[in-house]
Amino acid sequence: MRAGLGTAIVFATCLGLATGCTGTVPAGEATAAPVTTAPLATAPATTPPGAADVGGRPGATGTPARPAAITRAPAGAAVVADTSAAAMVLRVSSEWWVQAPVVVVAAADDPAAQLRAASVAVMVGAPVLLARPDGTAGHAGDVAAELSRLGAVQVLTAGAVGDGWTMPDGSRPAVLALPDALPALAGVVGKQVVDRSVTPTDTVPAVIGLVRGGATVLVAASGSATTEPATPPPAPSGGSADGTAAPPAGAATSSSVPEPIDGLRRASGGLVPRRAVLTFRPAEALTQAVLLSDGDASQVAAVASARAAGVAVEVVPGGDPRTSSTVIEAIARIAPSSVLALGPSFGTDDVMAARVATAATGVQLPGGGQTIEPGKRYVALYGTPGTPGLGILGEQDVPATIARAAEMAAPYRALTAETVVPAVEIIATVASGGPGADGNYSNELPVASLRPLVDAAGAAGDYVVLDLQPGRTDFLTQAQQYAELLALPNVGLALDPEWRLGPDQVHLRQIGSVSVDEVNGVEAWLADFTRERALPQKLFVVHAFSVRMVPGIERLDTSHDELAVLVHVDGQGSQPAKAGTWATLRAAAPQVRWWGWKNFVDEDHPMLDPTQTYQVQPTPDLVTYQ
Repeated sequence: MRAGLGTAIVFATCLGLATGCTGTVPAGEATAAPVTTAPLATAPATTPPGAADVGGRPGATGTPARPAAITRAPAGAAVVADTSAAAMVLRVSSEWWVQAPVVVVAAADDPAAQLRAASVAVMVGAPVLLARPDGTAGHAGDVAAELSRLGAVQVLTAGAVGDGWTMPDGSRPAVLALPDALPALAGVVGKQVVDRSVTPTDTVPAVIGLVRGGATVLVAASGSATTEPATPPPAPSGGSADGTAAPPAGAATSSSVPEPIDGLRRASGGLVPRRAVLTFRPAEALTQAVLLSDGDASQVAAVASARAAGVAVEVVPGGDPRTSSTVIEAIARIAPSSVLALGPSFGTDDVMAARVATAATGVQLPGGGQTIEPGKRYVALYGTPGTPGLGILGEQDVPATIARAAEMAAPYRALTAETVVPAVEIIATVASGGPGADGNYSNELPVASLRPLVDAAGAAGDYVVLDLQPGRTDFLTQAQQYAELLALPNVGLALDPEWRLGPDQVHLRQIGSVSVDEVNGVEAWLADFTRERALPQKLFVVHAFSVRMVPGIERLDTSHDELAVLVHVDGQGSQPAKAGTWATLRAAAPQVRWWGWKNFVDEDHPMLDPTQTYQVQPTPDLVTYQ
């Protein structure tokens, strides 16, 4: 399944042509549709005078037509859940490569060969496939079929892959092995090359760093790699075996693809081809496509195939691009219309598409990233602006509240390596002793009255939580009244079941409660609200000091990717009693990952200091002061 990103599809055209390439792909064409291979789409029959050819040297009028590589980026986002390397490279090839006169095929079980293939593929601008010695890719599909779809004329091989690929029309591509020895490899690609040794954990970042048209060959650190440049050995008397003048050693080139075979060059191991790769026009770089990798070394070939197409690649450990400020900035800068993610850690197509859409906004939460966790903890003031009796948040004006929030958070920074974010939890609807004009025993504060503190918190880099005490109405009805504030990226929501009354109940006569189904309904609404607006993840807080306040709490839904669901343990009084409440609620809701602790400044006996608070286990993710 492909999840749409809602942005324009990107088409690739032939690079550097004065006129359009004949191989342009129409909008909406299926990614895996067969491509006509006879004849291949080509560049113009002649190269314009003075134009640079793919070998980096001036072109000449009358140059024969060259086949063209063609790429495209179909709009949408998809996850490649199959973790086999062969499946991943085939998906990258079918996703972004339409036509490729030259294809690099590496042994599926040979990491060293895959590194060599990856290096050459990015160097010449060709896709990569993986094969077994019998020439197939096993369960993931047949290499011959993909070579046929791509219209491959020449195959460069690395490792034991076989060479018997026969196209449906009976034709076979020319096969040329990529030598292990760097001098011989330099002769094949027709340029000076430089090797770089990499460890297994560095392979994916190293391939990402390869430059199209570059000259770096990656080799395994455990091998016999040299750190010296490997240049083609000089031909006798300054020329090649057939008398053709050889280019000077180390000559600078911006080549993506060397010129075709025009002679042999003598090396220590015998005759090797010079400029052996078929000349073709490389495809235009896909600048609005992104490949997401979890960094596993099995993805080397797939990453190389994407880089050869000019696709940006980002490593996302854990599979959620919203967790990394660097990845968010990259995706926002690229604004991709086409995204592939490698590995099941990225979730379903729909989950990944929503995460990428959020990342593309570039908006980040206080503390960085677009998720509430990991790597962050929160310390909040609780109460209502201008009302000292409801908590310490209301004991001072707005500027002093922001300053006090920072002061309360500061001591916690010395107690954890994680980022401590100051926060304010604002009681937006206040439980009332009387029914009020609407009869619901709740006083809903106007959005305009809360806006000064919400805006100041946003400007200071603080998080905001809106707390609801709904009386006889329901939580969803009240939450929707604050949609304007919840549409802000740094504003979350808290439900306070103590103040959720039944039809005949009155505050302070009965302790309120709410069914878990009502809580889950508010969650579902807020999750949809967040996803539809591509907002960062929101903190969703459920307050409780008794299991009876949320009957069925063991069914509390924690599955929404758009929300971080946190149970906030509220009880006041002696510390042994508070610890008991903490343990009871945690046992009742084992599915909950995030937990909050409240310190009552006047009512706790004694109140825990920051060091003692962080000795509570597990360490609270949110500490609130009331």
